[in-house]
Amino acid sequence: MLEKQVIDGLEVFSCLPASDSGKTPLLFVHGAFAGGWMWTETFMPHFAAAGHPCHALSLRGHGGSSDHQRIDWLSIADYVDDVRKVIDALAIDPVLLGHSMGGFVVQKYLERYPARAVALLCSVPPQGLIAAQFHLLLQKPQLYLEINSILAGNYTDTDTLRDALFAGEADPAMLAEWLGKMQNESQRAIWDMSMFNLPNLFRMNRPPMLIVGAEQDALVPAFLVQSTAQTYGEPCHILRGMGHAITHEREWPRAAALIEDWLASLKP
Repeated sequence: MLEKQVIDGLEVFSCLPASDSGKTPLLFVHGAFAGGWMWTETFMPHFAAAGHPCHALSLRGHGGSSDHQRIDWLSIADYVDDVRKVIDALAIDPVLLGHSMGGFVVQKYLERYPARAVALLCSVPPQGLIAAQFHLLLQKPQLYLEINSILAGNYTDTDTLRDALFAGEADPAMLAEWLGKMQNESQRAIWDMSMFNLPNLFRMNRPPMLIVGAEQDALVPAFLVQSTAQTYGEPCHILRGMGHAITHEREWPRAAALIEDWLASLKP
């Protein structure tokens, strides 16, 4: 059953197994323009059914969390503080799973704190957003302009959302629901991810890592996910025929199965 609470101004969703299996808790960290809600329909119920206590926060300024009025001034460091605050409040030692911007937040988290293990899902690479932005500008200039319009506070339509996030067919009702929940992102956080606060590889803790990308990802293309894997000396897993929103592609169970196999391989 999905539950929601507020921890020091942060919206936190929880989905717990029917019985205590002793499996590792998971904490999901969402990407830009989104909130903790993006995990609640697919991944959280799936992994809870497999025995993992699941939690997902909405970073400050996102979803039902506070500080929306300050969104443009919020930094990646603020988001790292949010992750730590939730971990401390829930008294858990979770595996961290970060999607897109959330993966970047998880990398920055490792500069300051240890973690049991981390999964970077279609994550902004440690080298930052610049290469991804240029690739998008060259490959899909109209989509690039639309995303910059969203950053400026203007809303888009379901066609743009589908082009940005999905490779295959996307359910129109789901797209409409996502569009209603999407929001503008912190300009400061975007700059942090572009060049001003990239991960310091020499300061990072290095727990077990799973690095996953999507073959038809328009926002974080597969070659950048491969670069992330090379940076950390880890295997790279590219999901064929999928786009950026691996949590909601029609074949999202393939992504979940990959993560589940990796979780099972971790030492207790």
